[in-house]
Amino acid sequence: MATSYLSPGVYVEEVDRGTKPIEAVGTSTVGFLGTCNKGPVNKPVFITNWSQYVNTFGDFRDSDYLAHAVYGFFNNGGSRCFVCNVGSAAGSGGGKDEKGAPAKPGASSKDLAKMFIGEDKGPGKRTGLKTFEDVDDINIVCAPGVTDPAVVDAILTHCEVRKDRFAILDSPETIDGGVDKLPKPRDSKYGAYYFPWIEVYDPEKGNIFVPPSGHMAGIYARVDAERGVHKAPANEIVRGALGLRYSISRGEQDILNPKGINCIRDFSRRGRGIRVWGARTLSSDASWRYINVRRLFIMIEQSIEIGTQWVVFEPNDHTLWKKITRDIRAFLYRIWRTGALFGKTPEEAFYVKCDEETNPPEVIDAGQVITEIGICPVKPAEFVIFRIGQWQAGSDVSE
Repeated sequence: MATSYLSPGVYVEEVDRGTKPIEAVGTSTVGFLGTCNKGPVNKPVFITNWSQYVNTFGDFRDSDYLAHAVYGFFNNGGSRCFVCNVGSAAGSGGGKDEKGAPAKPGASSKDLAKMFIGEDKGPGKRTGLKTFEDVDDINIVCAPGVTDPAVVDAILTHCEVRKDRFAILDSPETIDGGVDKLPKPRDSKYGAYYFPWIEVYDPEKGNIFVPPSGHMAGIYARVDAERGVHKAPANEIVRGALGLRYSISRGEQDILNPKGINCIRDFSRRGRGIRVWGARTLSSDASWRYINVRRLFIMIEQSIEIGTQWVVFEPNDHTLWKKITRDIRAFLYRIWRTGALFGKTPEEAFYVKCDEETNPPEVIDAGQVITEIGICPVKPAEFVIFRIGQWQAGSDVSE
């Protein structure tokens, strides 16, 4: 704005009094960790299609599970991922370590765990899972076929600390005894666990069993695109699945589902194919029981964080509080309109509070501005119950 007017005339000035729209962030970019005999090591590579993956990391012959996971991801609706090759498990086919030297042959389970967890020696020197610290666009983390408790714990911790991504975890391929013996990762609201492995076609080996995490990540992306992140990624066809390592009955799922173990079941006899039949996180907290609730909150929290960066260093007064409330309400109203929030009206679905009550003098003096936000997420109809009884013709239905 001009500081003074010295000559007679008309002066036009621009004043920014409009809203600053908060855009929803992406939700389905996957970070894949795996061992591979080709391609760069410990450098996340952005991949947008199967051909690009093959040109960079080779085909199904060059990895145990990574290639099938990435193929299943794209086949099921995924479109964006980062692939990090942590090295060659067998030490053959051109695999190299982080220093460019050939990987040691016959890597042990301990060595593999170290390769996946990685080390943090600063920017450009991170390895394994630590390399994902340099990639802000990742929303989902997968390590196909990895069931080592130390690696699984590290992945969950990574997601919990960052608070902007979600882990999809695989069960072991085989179990000793019944499904009640199936091991489960630790409690976490930032991860989901799937059982059993799925049967797919391999051009070299024929039909084989592969871990389901890559296919599940593709289903997450497909549901996000078609319905939104608020829709549970369940009751969806697993494209490319020819069969399952274990056929699960309803009675067996009665044991697994309460534990937060999501089942993949074969409904082919009913003409419905192989479908994901579970939508729970690993959390024992009922508030965070469902995958879609956790991922919806991740999206909203990250969107608000990025969309309100303009607030930093603004004068902390009533004018700022009104602008913050206006912008966040406008964003949540759009989220409500998509069906992601429960409530017949916006007032029932969410609230935003930024005023003298949330910002007393001591808060302002500390250089802080506090906004309280409450949202009511929709939850999946996990148990659909129809109560059917006999009805006498001519009776009053309202009785």
